[in-house]
Amino acid sequence: MLEDELTVNIRQRDGVAVIDLIGDVTTFAEEKINNAYRQVTARGERFILFNFRQNDYINSAGIAILIGIVTEVNQNGQRLAVSGLSPHFQKIFRMVGLAQYAEIYQTEDEAISAFKRLNAIE
Repeated sequence: MLEDELTVNIRQRDGVAVIDLIGDVTTFAEEKINNAYRQVTARGERFILFNFRQNDYINSAGIAILIGIVTEVNQNGQRLAVSGLSPHFQKIFRMVGLAQYAEIYQTEDEAISAFKRLNAIE
């Protein structure tokens, strides 16, 4: 069924809320992604990582969902990063301007290391 195309897992790693997006990020994913973001925000998380390592597909509706999250992240004084995007989707994120508001990293480890450096500075 279409609504089940995405599984969202939330976990904590080294002071970072990691949101794993497993499957397709489309209009059907909006509620799951927004709920995950609201959960980590309610817990007071400052550093959030969307992990796309097990992601197969992101369409324009999925990009719109992420743009909405970026807006909230900025309003809430949080930091957002993404990891695990394919080269194709890295390019799209840069083209639509998401890379201005969310750092893009190849791996989760790289993102976590960057957050650790930020946290030491702030």
